[in-house]
Amino acid sequence: MKKLLVLIIFFCSSSFLFSQNKKIVADVPLIQYELLRDKIKENKDVLLILNFWSTTCAPCVKELPDFIEINNKFSDKKNFKMLLVSLDRAKDKEKVIKFIENKNLTAEVVILDDIKRMNTWIPAFEERWEGNIPVTIIYKNSEKIHFNDGEMSKQALENIIEKNLN
Repeated sequence: MKKLLVLIIFFCSSSFLFSQNKKIVADVPLIQYELLRDKIKENKDVLLILNFWSTTCAPCVKELPDFIEINNKFSDKKNFKMLLVSLDRAKDKEKVIKFIENKNLTAEVVILDDIKRMNTWIPAFEERWEGNIPVTIIYKNSEKIHFNDGEMSKQALENIIEKNLN
């Protein structure tokens, strides 16, 4: 009986400990282009890393661990911010939340719920952007300083951050 009690206590405590490492996400905001544009403008005196991605995009999912590692490295700097902009559909919001929890994404995540107007907002972000993802756009003091079409290496991202972070 004692052995059974010890086993039960062990399993309960170990599952509690493992659950402590998992991020719990209450919500992911659905936003329109104008709100995202305003978020960029309001981040004055900030180096803002904006990454467009989707849970169904293999190259996006592949690069996210590097982005999160870099976010964790620089997130204590008051003039650094990373915003992950999901292009998943609004109806897939729960899937995005589960993805964030499973991948332990530490950067802020929003869902850009504005697919019907993508031919308007894509060129507003970057005229060379043809709509494919992943795409990373970096802003310093609300001004675009870098556009990366496709996967971005950890080293390239880190170099740009270190060069531009005051």
